[in-house]
Amino acid sequence: MNDRARTIRQAPAPCAANDTSRDPYVERAIDAMTAEPARPWTVSKLARVAGISRAPLSRRFRAATGTSPLRWLRAHRLSRAERRLVETELPLCVIADEVGYATEFAFSKAFKRRYGIAPGLFRRRVLGAPRTTALARAAA
Repeated sequence: MNDRARTIRQAPAPCAANDTSRDPYVERAIDAMTAEPARPWTVSKLARVAGISRAPLSRRFRAATGTSPLRWLRAHRLSRAERRLVETELPLCVIADEVGYATEFAFSKAFKRRYGIAPGLFRRRVLGAPRTTALARAAA
């Protein structure tokens, strides 16, 4: 594994909670999003899972993490996708689905907005891999 890939694997998740262990509601919401990142979460659904109403959850979440629940989720999804791009040879459409994007296009757009590079190009640069996929190599 090259140095860039190693750095990505060791990097903490973006927008990680500062200290959610002090707030069980925030901890429950984060646990739910981490367990099911592809689920179509809303603040209302997270509040139900956490056992608190929407407004208090939003306030507590921001106090604990410095961001809103849905921004945290978006960052978590992209961080997880980043790891999957480096650690697997799965097609982009599969990774997009795993992390909660309805289409490969939506995933690619979000990834590029955050990282400034398309996910396929990111994968090739980090891994130093040629453009071919494992499937194409197997067929050859």
